[in-house]
Amino acid sequence: MKILICEDNNLAHRTLTIVLGREGFETDIAEDGNKALSFLQKRAYDLIVVDIHLPFHSGLEIIRYLRTDLQKDTPVIVLSAFSDSQLQQQAAEMGIDGYIVKPFNPTDLVGKIRAILKY
Repeated sequence: MKILICEDNNLAHRTLTIVLGREGFETDIAEDGNKALSFLQKRAYDLIVVDIHLPFHSGLEIIRYLRTDLQKDTPVIVLSAFSDSQLQQQAAEMGIDGYIVKPFNPTDLVGKIRAILKY
C-alpha cells in the first residue's frame, strides 16, 4: 500500500514515515504543495495524508486538484494543527475520509488508515 504524506514539518513527516513503514506501508513525502501536485501527476496512491497549511498550495488546494482535475476518489486524511470547524467543513465537502488534529496519537492514525483501506 502506497501513501503520500504532504507535510512541511520535518519532524512530523519523518515520524509518519517511520510509523507507517513499521506497519508495512510505503510512503512518499511532499514537503510543499508543488511537490504534492507533482507526485499526484506521476503516481497513484492508496491514500493521502495532507496538512492544511503547506507552502505554495494548501492542503485544500491539493484535495481539490485530486478530486477535480485528476478526477480521483483516493482516500484523504487531513492532519492539521487547526481544529477550526470551518476548515473541517470545507474539507468534508471535498470528500475527505478523516480529519485528525495535531498533536495526534500515531496509533489512532494507523487505525484510521487501516479502517479506510481495510488493510
